[in-house]
Amino acid sequence: MGFIDAFKRWRLAEKGMSSGKKRRTTAASESAVVDSMERSILIKLLIYPLFAVFSCVIVGFYVGEQTLFCDDEIRRGLVCFVLAALAVFFFHIRHSSQVRNGKVALVFGGILIHLLLVRATFYFIDTNGWDLDYRFLLAPLAFAPMVHSVLLGRQSGVFSTMIVSLFGSLLMPVEDIFCFLVISLAAGGMAVSLTRNVRRRGSLLRAGLYVGGVTLLLALSFDKIQLQALYVSSTLPVEGGKIAVALLGGVVTGMVVSGLLPIFESLFAITTDISWLELSDLNHKLLRQLQLEAPGTYHHSMVVATLSESAAEQIGANAAMCRVCSYFHDIGKLKKPNYFIENQGDTNPHDDLTPTMSTIIIIAHVKDGVDMAIKHKLNPKIIEVIREHHGTSVMRYFYHKALDQRQDAEEKVEQGLENKEDLPDVDLKSFRYPGPCPSSRESGIISLADIVESASRTLKKPNPMKISKLVNELVMARVTSGQMDDSGLTMGDIKIISASFTSTLTSMMHSRIDYPDDDDKKNRDAFPVEKIEVMENLPADLNLAGKHVASLG
Repeated sequence: MGFIDAFKRWRLAEKGMSSGKKRRTTAASESAVVDSMERSILIKLLIYPLFAVFSCVIVGFYVGEQTLFCDDEIRRGLVCFVLAALAVFFFHIRHSSQVRNGKVALVFGGILIHLLLVRATFYFIDTNGWDLDYRFLLAPLAFAPMVHSVLLGRQSGVFSTMIVSLFGSLLMPVEDIFCFLVISLAAGGMAVSLTRNVRRRGSLLRAGLYVGGVTLLLALSFDKIQLQALYVSSTLPVEGGKIAVALLGGVVTGMVVSGLLPIFESLFAITTDISWLELSDLNHKLLRQLQLEAPGTYHHSMVVATLSESAAEQIGANAAMCRVCSYFHDIGKLKKPNYFIENQGDTNPHDDLTPTMSTIIIIAHVKDGVDMAIKHKLNPKIIEVIREHHGTSVMRYFYHKALDQRQDAEEKVEQGLENKEDLPDVDLKSFRYPGPCPSSRESGIISLADIVESASRTLKKPNPMKISKLVNELVMARVTSGQMDDSGLTMGDIKIISASFTSTLTSMMHSRIDYPDDDDKKNRDAFPVEKIEVMENLPADLNLAGKHVASLG
């Protein structure tokens, strides 16, 4: 589509009907188009038959002698088609219909690449006259399982392990099918188990080494490597070479996967924990600028990162993503840092502004942050969090300040000091962030951590009870206002997040904590616990969406 659009623009420019430049589309329209394509059933129905056709071509034809149905291409092709159909069926059953097409393409495309690599390896071995035992040792049996495990998780890794093992066995002589299945399943399983939540590229090399070790042990068990031949000088180079190939083959697979990961991440808009860890470098230009020009915002971002990371770990969300996105969520404040309270000195510039103008300046930091993130080519997930971290919440301080000013003006009108036409209009919409609301669990966690951290700095003589009260009130206010409806967080998640925030803040503010004495008991009766009781009595698996949240108000 990109080539066709470019060609059309060129033709229009040639006719003098266009400047030839691509019009910049809005983020919302681009997001809508991408989301539509990701969920399109037609695209999904196109991926499935393409996988069936290409898998049959790779595995079904021009195979060596002694393979299954090698003398009957029709029957062999039928077997391949049935395997492909079963793969599609089990994938569709195992995953919901809401699976995005990018993930579907990555799963089945990765399997096809794996089969191509195995087929190419077998061709190399056969044309060079090597021993057929090298097929078990040199083939990258852990490629697709490792890729899918790192990018998509354990479930996808296990799925691809089974499918590539079944297809790969069709390329082997009949008497070696069982042996290949065992080695392939073991290699893939080892790769999947060692690459769960991997956070460093070096871990992929370690996983590859273990895969090579498993392959070597099984090859010895199936007599594909003759251990006793190592003691004979004439056969030592051959069998020793097989051992080296088995070990190095797994390591090379890990290296290849490590090198290809950035490409897959870019193509399918996926960010692994490895990349999140690399993005967490505090020497990034924007973070250094934030530290120098807006030190209060920088400190706020660091605390939000700690809060959100801890909470994400508690509910099984992506903690690394939460930390990195928290670092950058307020970079828009760099445009006017002294207009934000954490960076102000003795003077407050808002004292000389109307509440409406102050609101415009404060709200603008979201748009400014998005623009800066795009300019510096930050990860799309970071941009998403910047855009969503305030949701559609209301700036109540300036809203109430505007109401007070209007009330004062009305009194002056009654006294005849001002005209009624001069009364300022106070519209709640003017004091509301444009949104959208958080659309992921991680974005929701950061949104909650942001408001909790900001408010916690107003506590005088903080103690565990005050912190718990503040956290629960703020979190429930966001929940009941519908800000978390699209985040995917359940009430069980909210309870855990609130407890995590309380625990983390209590630890961080320990040096300033004044633990409650008997006098504090008098304040407990005045503590409005209704909202917290509502939260505690709701079922843990309740999703924060639509009418469920509305019923909390």
